[in-house]
Amino acid sequence: MSSAAPTGLPDGAVPWMHDFGKLIGRYGLRPGFRIHVHGAQRVPATGPLVVIANHSSMLEPQLIYGMLRRRCAFLVKQELFAGAAGWGLRRIGQIPVRRGAPDRAPLLTAVSVLRDGGVVGVFPEGTRGAGDVDNAERGAAWLVRASGAQVISVATRGTRKPDGGGRRFRPRVDILVGEPFTVAVGKGRAGLETATEQLRGDLAAVVRALDDWREAHGIRAQGRKEQA
Repeated sequence: MSSAAPTGLPDGAVPWMHDFGKLIGRYGLRPGFRIHVHGAQRVPATGPLVVIANHSSMLEPQLIYGMLRRRCAFLVKQELFAGAAGWGLRRIGQIPVRRGAPDRAPLLTAVSVLRDGGVVGVFPEGTRGAGDVDNAERGAAWLVRASGAQVISVATRGTRKPDGGGRRFRPRVDILVGEPFTVAVGKGRAGLETATEQLRGDLAAVVRALDDWREAHGIRAQGRKEQA
């Protein structure tokens, strides 16, 4: 089991590289997108935190990583950790995870970050899709049970390219941060499944709230009726 560095990052991470990467995530996409963040002040300033987010494109990890004012280690699919890209991802503190594999090592690394008072980001859907959070995997609930961390849901809309069409010039992207909350995760698989549904429900509710806000402000919907 890896021990977390005092910085709240996994072993092998380089803090200044992580911080520089956050600047790129925060500002690097702005020439191509009109990015609006709502509720960033809700992110707790200290203490262990699991960030759960919806996932409909490759942009959400970069946007959320850059938007968070705290250092954050995301669980990232193993396939991206090849060559120079993998070296860079490890140095900025990201954690490779093999989807569908019974390997707890990435989760144990994430727990060590949380027990050091850090932040871990998870995309519970497990893969990209409409981003409506109809399903969720149990990893986030496992992390909460092992660490006692608070949870915060983050919804992103506007990142996905419309099916069968081109992306508009500088499309609007909205990021909505929900209220932090706690979940009591019971024992065994049943406890994980119950908590997973609670987490999925909160994240889905934040996604719906963002969809409603965008619709009320005349912004065309993403998700099952995808427009960008």
